[in-house]
Amino acid sequence: MELENGTMVKEFILLGLTQSQNIQLLVFVLILIFYLIILPGNFLIIFTIRSDPGLTAPLYFFLGNLAFLDASYSFIVAPRMLVDFLSEKKVISYRGCITQLFFLHFLGGGEGLLLVVMAFDRYIAICRPLHYSTVMNPRACYALLLALWLGGFVHSIIQVALILHLPFCGPNQLDNFFCDVPQVIKLACTDTLVVELLMVFNSGLLTLLCFLGLLSSYAVILCHVHGSASEGKSKALSTCTTHIIIILLMFGPAIFIYTRPFRALPVDKVVSFFHTVIFPLMNPVIYTLRNQEVKSSMRRLLSRHVVC
Repeated sequence: MELENGTMVKEFILLGLTQSQNIQLLVFVLILIFYLIILPGNFLIIFTIRSDPGLTAPLYFFLGNLAFLDASYSFIVAPRMLVDFLSEKKVISYRGCITQLFFLHFLGGGEGLLLVVMAFDRYIAICRPLHYSTVMNPRACYALLLALWLGGFVHSIIQVALILHLPFCGPNQLDNFFCDVPQVIKLACTDTLVVELLMVFNSGLLTLLCFLGLLSSYAVILCHVHGSASEGKSKALSTCTTHIIIILLMFGPAIFIYTRPFRALPVDKVVSFFHTVIFPLMNPVIYTLRNQEVKSSMRRLLSRHVVC
């Protein structure tokens, strides 16, 4: 039966990451290893920050939320991808596709805004240290957290609203391993130029502006740190360097995917794979490996549980 918006397609067939059985097996093992090792590490980061009274600074508050967002983000695509590797027919319902797309952009948008908030936190801490406790008080931190969740929701709901008004009458084969805006739009039975431009503006332009803004802010911070002679100079440099690495991992693939017209390229699937599966699991781990306080707290926490 036809839906109100003219949609007749009830399900989409996912063509997957690759048709090679050997590569599929390799990717399956890779994702499984990441899940069994790194995902529990993300939850350990959250538990460590929540349980250690010494990790109450805004930096650790936002780091815990980053670990939560990344862990949640990794559940959107990877589990279904693992199941599809074992399935002969890779099918996702129309409603399931829209749901996956919504949460992908909801959490992804929220994480992008969280990185902006973390950059603001580092700017105040390093360039305006005397005002830090006043500006980044607990109420302000929770307000910023609420704002980034709301921003992610608004960003995602715009994506979904535009797609829901498109008619889908066939074909229904998505040349990808998950549902995302560029591939879904291409299956619509109408001219999608205006919708594509709106999508590029909503995702691509905002992503690019955030990326350039973040790089500019960290350039200012690094110049300030380089010109100072404080004892915490090396720690500030290490923290900022880590943030810049995460920004490149987060925004690099997103800019590649969303800032150009929706034309398929051979490397799109590989970029999407790292963007949606690998990097989200690695981000908090990279932060933790370069943060001595969190590492020390985790060691104390693990040693107490081992002794018990």
